[in-house]
Amino acid sequence: MNKNLLTLTGIAVAAGLAAGPVDARTYSNVIKCSGWRNGQCVAWNRLTTRQSREIQVGYVFPQNYTYTEFSALPQPLVTEYNLSPDARYVYSNGYIWVIDPHTYAVTRVIVAPGG
Repeated sequence: MNKNLLTLTGIAVAAGLAAGPVDARTYSNVIKCSGWRNGQCVAWNRLTTRQSREIQVGYVFPQNYTYTEFSALPQPLVTEYNLSPDARYVYSNGYIWVIDPHTYAVTRVIVAPGG
């Protein structure tokens, strides 16, 4: 195969891979700590929609994360899942992550209708 043709083919393949799926480039409102100093988060990264869906029970959010106010949760879901104002919550992209207020670990993941 001609060296120039091989180079052009490689560039075309690389360009196609760089485009990637659309979902990988849409970002959620969920931010994950990417750097710690003295037990405190000092650097944050916004997660893609796909990455935010992968947060499961046991994931630990930083203490200084900006949690969703209880009053901002959809009332029908608060009632249906018996959610308490004593817990912490992250609500984004059709998901509610219920966070233990002492350990900051996810204890439940609720998929809202349409989420």
